[in-house]
Amino acid sequence: MVLRCIAVDDEPLALDLLEDNIKQVPYLELVAKCADAFEAIKVLEEKTVDLIFLDIQMPGLTGLQFIQSLQHKPMIILITAYEKYALQGFDLEVTDYLVKPVALPRFIKACNKAKELFQLKQQPAIPAAAATPSPDFFFVNADYSLLKINIADIIWIEALKDYIRIHMTGTTKPVVTRMPLKQVEEQLNPAKFIRIHKSYIIAVAHITAIRKNSVFIGTMELPVGDNYRESVAALTGTK
Repeated sequence: MVLRCIAVDDEPLALDLLEDNIKQVPYLELVAKCADAFEAIKVLEEKTVDLIFLDIQMPGLTGLQFIQSLQHKPMIILITAYEKYALQGFDLEVTDYLVKPVALPRFIKACNKAKELFQLKQQPAIPAAAATPSPDFFFVNADYSLLKINIADIIWIEALKDYIRIHMTGTTKPVVTRMPLKQVEEQLNPAKFIRIHKSYIIAVAHITAIRKNSVFIGTMELPVGDNYRESVAALTGTK
């Protein structure tokens, strides 16, 4: 399996470093380097691209504006010197958000996430009958099997476009399945689970801290979307 990718950054040194990192990942094929978003648009018109490594602060058209302009988006990993755009990036459903300087292990972790998402797209959709809810559990199609998910074990659920990752107690590896987040949300008790973002649902019992724009599960920080801030604030009694 090969992911065809492009690198977009207006800083030549940063672009060269990004190229070197890409060469360290065996399943990545760099098809073009672009100095700005307009060059990237031209490449997308001419070539098949699975993944974009994208800077944010660029002249003419920023990385975020570039993402918003795309009708058909490849997977996107943002690489920027600024942490402040992270929430906007997640709202635009980017695959990952890296802050410069990026260590190679962190870069590879982001690439592996993109690879996993790419592989998921090749799997068949979950049969409708497999999603029949039960009071305490439900089944999902994963790894070519129907896996039983005990609702009491769920810590948080993350949406990846057409797929979700279910993080549970007792394991470090999430269950990944092709299923809309809305469909699984309908099977959860709203008194025990809260939607904090269009991409995240959290078990209330596992929340350890709340800030205005984020919710913590231990050291894991997840963004709170604008449309969900009132619901999160209600948990603290500050609505």
